[in-house]
Amino acid sequence: MKANEINFLKFLEPRNQFFVPIFQRRYSWEKKHCNQLWNDVLRIGQNDEILSYFLGSIVYMKDGEAPIGTVSRFLVIDGQQRLVTLSLLIRALGETIHEHCSKIGITQDQLSNFYLFNNMADGESRHKLLLTRSDKSTLIQLLNGRIDCNEPPADASVRLLENYQFFKAQLNPNNLGAVYTGIQKLMIVGIILESPGDNPQLIFDSLNSTGLELSEADRIRNYVLMGQGTEFQNKLYENYWSPIEDRFGNEYANWFDLFIRDYLTLKTRQIPNINSVYDKFKAYIPNTTNSEKLEKIIAKIAHYSKHYVKFALLRENDSDFRECFEDIDELEAGVARPFLLEVYEDHTQGKIEKTEVIEIFRLVESYVFRRAISGVPTNSLNKIFASLMREVDKDKYLESLKAVFLRLIDNRRYPLDAEFKEKFILKDVYNFKRRNYLLRKLEEYEHKESINPNEYTVEHVMPQNPNLSDEWKKELGQNWQEVQEKYLHTIGNITLTRYNSELKDLPFMEKKERKPGGFRDSRLRLNDSLVQARKWDEANIRSRAEELAEKALKIWISPE
Repeated sequence: MKANEINFLKFLEPRNQFFVPIFQRRYSWEKKHCNQLWNDVLRIGQNDEILSYFLGSIVYMKDGEAPIGTVSRFLVIDGQQRLVTLSLLIRALGETIHEHCSKIGITQDQLSNFYLFNNMADGESRHKLLLTRSDKSTLIQLLNGRIDCNEPPADASVRLLENYQFFKAQLNPNNLGAVYTGIQKLMIVGIILESPGDNPQLIFDSLNSTGLELSEADRIRNYVLMGQGTEFQNKLYENYWSPIEDRFGNEYANWFDLFIRDYLTLKTRQIPNINSVYDKFKAYIPNTTNSEKLEKIIAKIAHYSKHYVKFALLRENDSDFRECFEDIDELEAGVARPFLLEVYEDHTQGKIEKTEVIEIFRLVESYVFRRAISGVPTNSLNKIFASLMREVDKDKYLESLKAVFLRLIDNRRYPLDAEFKEKFILKDVYNFKRRNYLLRKLEEYEHKESINPNEYTVEHVMPQNPNLSDEWKKELGQNWQEVQEKYLHTIGNITLTRYNSELKDLPFMEKKERKPGGFRDSRLRLNDSLVQARKWDEANIRSRAEELAEKALKIWISPE
């Protein structure tokens, strides 16, 4: 490894080509990163006392020996983001110089021929910087002035175009000289690796680059692909990794780390911390030199990713499964994903029928929800689901899982009907995190028409106002304060309405009969028992709670 401090423009001058390998992430700097770079360049360009400015390091590695007189190729290990962004700035600077016929000591052609293109070279060798995938064609067209940023091709790299347009918008005849001067002052440390003596992966891991921090997903992809021969590297990427990225689409950055964590949990029965997924992945695949074994593992990961996007991104086509996934997602029961992922995989392999899979999903949903209602601590749930499959006999899948659930005790327990019903009736539903999920499920039970609770407001039948009207005090009886304190936020006193501000503190019969917006005027089944009630006191609140609790027992099922 050789490190050399060098002026950035001097670094670009030789007839070299830097290409970004497929294992690197796509160009991903955002406007905020470009804005920081712009401010730095302009500041140092306007300050004569600043003679140089350290930009960071660029790590690269020679890609074979180039014949004399040809362009030398270098693989970029680290520094892609700043290398690309400065190329965009140089292109924008040159174009603005040309548009305004500005004389700042350099022309557009000189900027292009010195720092963007290899003069006298043909084809792709002409370009000093080559990216991968859609980034490649976008950058080539952009630097050659062959793309309309306002009407780009459908597959163009939006980030490249947006950042180029950002620089164009900042440049004007009054700051061109300062910007060019600022670029001239930029310094980097060029670190060239000498294969095979240097290990690119170890060096890559140890770098603490500025700019956009690498995600666990970036590091995992690099770990898998870096160091492989070009042919095998391309095979792994094209056959497995690229399809994974395509499946997740724009959600790749948000979900891939979670997917790998859940996959490792499924395979190892241990739960990695989300911030140490990369380290656990390396422990799971400690050796990437065995090509056959590595390909089998990556193929399996790609296979499971097909299932995962159905769970996490709700892309399941089967309506029965999709309904389960949507409910589990709304319940925020992500801790169950590794277990459910294995169940779903076993279904695709013909080990379990669809009807049993649906019931297993409903049991898991009910387990999580009943525990939440019953106030069972949630901190052990991830460990429970991570190890649950060890206890399941897959020859008797559903029956075995029910037996396992019934054996769980203490903080691992599955709250059975008596406990669940008692807690459900007295639960503070109004301040319950999963309140909307609960109310939606109650409303939709045995009813095909779905609702969105977010389109409604939660209504307290007995008002929240501590200064109740005389009519309400009379309605509730002598112990009205005790009744209000005990039942105010419970399920018996809670419903949904679009007329909360109109109903508010009205007496019960007015809330019931008001038009529009009264309970009788509502299409919601949650309000049926309110319509039947002639008064609203403790007995009626309790009666409605009992009725809804019986419905809840059928929605959130027991393994008994």
